[in-house]
Amino acid sequence: MNNKLISAAEAVKKIKSSDTITIAGFVGTGVPDELLNALKDRFLKENTPNNLTLLFSAGPGDGDVRGINLLAFPKLLKRVVGGHFGLIPRIAELALNDEIEAYNIPQGIISHLYRDIASGKPGVFTKVGLGTFADPRIEGGKVNKSSKENLIELINIKEEEYLFIPTFPLDIAILRGSVADKNGSISMRNEALIIDNLAQAMAVKNSGGTVIVQVEQVIQELLPSRQVDIPSGLVDFIVVGKADNHLQTYACRYSNYLDGSKRKIDWENSQHALDQKKIIARRAFLELTDSKQVVNLGIGTPEVIAEVAKEENQIDKLILTTEAGVHGGLPSGGLSFGTAVNTDAIISQNQQFDFYDGGGIHTAFLGMAQIDKMGNVNVSRFSGRLAGAGGFVNISSSSENIVFCGTFTSGGLQLQVEDEKINILNEGKIIKFTNKVDQITFSGERAETSGQSVKYVTERAVFELKEGKVHLIEIAPGIDLEKQILAFMDFEPLIDKISIMDPRIFSSTSMMPAE
Repeated sequence: MNNKLISAAEAVKKIKSSDTITIAGFVGTGVPDELLNALKDRFLKENTPNNLTLLFSAGPGDGDVRGINLLAFPKLLKRVVGGHFGLIPRIAELALNDEIEAYNIPQGIISHLYRDIASGKPGVFTKVGLGTFADPRIEGGKVNKSSKENLIELINIKEEEYLFIPTFPLDIAILRGSVADKNGSISMRNEALIIDNLAQAMAVKNSGGTVIVQVEQVIQELLPSRQVDIPSGLVDFIVVGKADNHLQTYACRYSNYLDGSKRKIDWENSQHALDQKKIIARRAFLELTDSKQVVNLGIGTPEVIAEVAKEENQIDKLILTTEAGVHGGLPSGGLSFGTAVNTDAIISQNQQFDFYDGGGIHTAFLGMAQIDKMGNVNVSRFSGRLAGAGGFVNISSSSENIVFCGTFTSGGLQLQVEDEKINILNEGKIIKFTNKVDQITFSGERAETSGQSVKYVTERAVFELKEGKVHLIEIAPGIDLEKQILAFMDFEPLIDKISIMDPRIFSSTSMMPAE
């Protein structure tokens, strides 16, 4: 252990120019900021290392300066391969400006790539991403002109199409745990998520690389074997992080509710009044008809569905999950997204994607930035912004039922509810229902072929994908069809029969009958 315990400054000297590195973290959870700060400081002082390739799944960051935003220097980085860019805008800016090579690959594929690197397999074979921007017939996951190498291939196995993502060696893993024991074994007992730390460590060790782990503390006894998440044989160096660089999430210094060591019984009131997000979440919630359905909640508006389920006393009747690995409980939002309170279990991210990709989700609630007349959805690149797909492609490719949730327009939309009717105070400037999406993150054509049920829920209307076309099926009370729906769509939806959205949605009282 004495040989493994070093300072952050010493640890980052193990990174050489042109190395391929992988970094732990999911959104604002489990990010090794002590090491990332040290790497940034070394580069600014010594102008080395440089030309690094960075592999990450969930884009750990705070939307500003923390996380891998700290590494946003064009000479430090040569290439980034990531699943989500929404909270790492400094990296996204380098990519959009063509200052680095950049690839957006669905998050679950990257999560599985770690395992396949570790096990010496040739690569990931998957149907996830067919018909989307990840498909090499469309964009192949390439973000800019500098990204010339084909990282995703189209292959045929037994007359069926698959995407193939070849494996490649990893030189450095920068990971995070809670406690290291005297042998160098790592426990993640205070972490809110397990994520892919073990798979990343195995991938790097079996590539002949170096594994560096940031922890809160080192103890002078041995951890019980059931508490070890990364065995000592996989760990080369250990760094103790300062408290400010080892927050449980970027929104929470530490909560024993998030690591599962304590259960919460005193719930606060909802943070959302009856605004557009709450209206959308309430209507989406009504799509859940049976108890104990396995559900996925995406980031943004879908997060509010968890609050609605709590208010309606239905939280214990559903198995809410996130791609980060939580099963059950009440999922968190904001910079704690991916974590949950009162979880039934917290498993690794790659295992969660096994479950997801195999069709384990009954209903997925996901965001939407653009929707076109073929039912395609874009959440990954729009309005000059690179958000990335995250787990969206995996989730939407395999869920039995998909409910896309978002406002009808964006950019300044304001409304109020009066007498259980919607009154639009200010219309959004951006039309979201467009003839052609800027990027295909979800393929309506693939969904039709797969027999998935697809709906698009907004605050004023509900649409459904049927026979390859978008149909308008519900309208909110108080909304004018011509002036407030059709006038703000670039295409005209098919209209068979329109129902009025359930009036319970627009009431301040509970939607569910008292038990």
